[in-house]
Formats: sequence, C-alpha cells, structure tokens
Amino acid sequence: MAKQAKSKPAASKSKAKKSRKGKQPDPTVKGDVGLLFVFFGRLFSRVFGFCFKWLLRITVVFYAVICLFVLLYAFVNPPTTPYMLSEAARLGGIQKDWVRIEDMSDDLKRSVVAAEDANFCLHWGFDVAAIRAALESGANRGASTISQQTVKNVYLWQGRSWPRKALEALITPAVELVWSKERILEVYLNVIEFDEGVFGAEAAAQIYFDRHAGVLDAQQSALMAAVLPNPKERSAGQPATWLRKRATSIASGAATIRADGRASCFES
Repeated sequence: MAKQAKSKPAASKSKAKKSRKGKQPDPTVKGDVGLLFVFFGRLFSRVFGFCFKWLLRITVVFYAVICLFVLLYAFVNPPTTPYMLSEAARLGGIQKDWVRIEDMSDDLKRSVVAAEDANFCLHWGFDVAAIRAALESGANRGASTISQQTVKNVYLWQGRSWPRKALEALITPAVELVWSKERILEVYLNVIEFDEGVFGAEAAAQIYFDRHAGVLDAQQSALMAAVLPNPKERSAGQPATWLRKRATSIASGAATIRADGRASCFES
C-alpha cells in the first residue's frame, strides 16, 4: 500500500512535465515565419530593383529624346508646342505666324527682354540675383528667365508644379549650351502667347496694330511686352491706364539695356 501511495505523486509529476512541454512553442512555426520574412524580403528587393531599373531606363530615354529635340530645334523651327495644341483643342484653333528674329523690330526685342529678363545676355539660363530676390520677397514675384520660359513653352506644360520645375531645370542648361542667345529669343518670341489663342510676335502685331513685327515702334513694342505676364486678361490694342504706365516703364528699361550693353547678345 505504501509503494502504491508513493507512485501517485510520481505520476502527477510526469503529467506536469508533459503539460509544461506542451506549452512550449513549436520550433517549426518559428522556422516558417523566418522563411516568410526571407521570401517577402527577396520579393520586395526584386520588385524594387526591377522598378528602379525601368524607371532609370525611362528617365534616360526621356532625357535622350529631349536632348535630341534640343539639338533639332537649334536649327529647325518648332512646328507647334504642347500648350499650342491644348489651346487649339480648347478654342477650336489658334493664330500663329513664324518670323525670323532678323525681321523683328529691335524695339520689340529690347522691350521683351527688359520686361521679362533684363539680364538675359549675362546669365547661363538662371538669374541667381532674381531667384534670391524672389525668395526674399516670399516668392511673390517671378524669377523665371527667358531661357526657362522658352523651355517651358516648347517642351513642357503650363502651370506650377515641382515635376515641371525639375524638368525645366534639367533642360534649360542644355538649351543654353546648344542654342545661341539670339536663337533662344527668336524661338521665345515666336511661341509665347500674346493674347488668347494668339502666339508669336508676328500674329500679335497684326492683330493689335495691323502691321508686321518688324516695323513696330518703341511704344507699340513696350505695350506688347507689357501683356506677357497675363496675356488672357491684358490687351496691347486696348490698354488700360495702368498698362500704359507699365509700357512706359518698359520702354525706359529697353533704352537702358541698349545703353549699358545688356542687349548686345541679340542686337542686329
């Protein structure tokens, strides 16, 4: 009887050990979780690497195409632009007429440069002083050069966005490197919008003053330059009093850049 009594605690101890062993985690579960982490880690690495490679390839191809068109448009006049196409679709048509820079009024060229980018002949595509002034004033004023505006109008889209600004910053140095200053100004004056659906100096001169861009006088040229920041709401043909005052200021600036040599890179 004594032996039987002693055997019962031993049996209970054995059961307790078995129960404790049953509570321990299964090592195979840990192994499966580890394998899952390894699998998804490798999958993510491969997917990320694949996407990165294709993104890099697309970026290289895109920039190569842009560089090709930069070279092409150094000699060939752009037949149209993305903005012209969108406005033609919206309005049902646009007015444009290409004219060589040699056939444009010197007053017009000086007026536009004085109004939009007085240091055009001095910088390499970016006016650092203007950018600094824009930052100090809280970016309430524009700092885009004629070179940047040409890139935006010829190759990109309208509106303010960081992707467009980034592409503009990449393409502008290429344009400055390949094109002459005279060519940049020529393309700019032929693709910029002077009124709703009216692109280029020649079409605008015909509509506003019924004459060719080559015979515009200083006042007419200054009026045309004055509408450029907002051509859809300003008119050189029917200028408001404040726009006439702005044109007078531009005419004075045009005379200044002629006198101090800042028009030397495009004067005929």
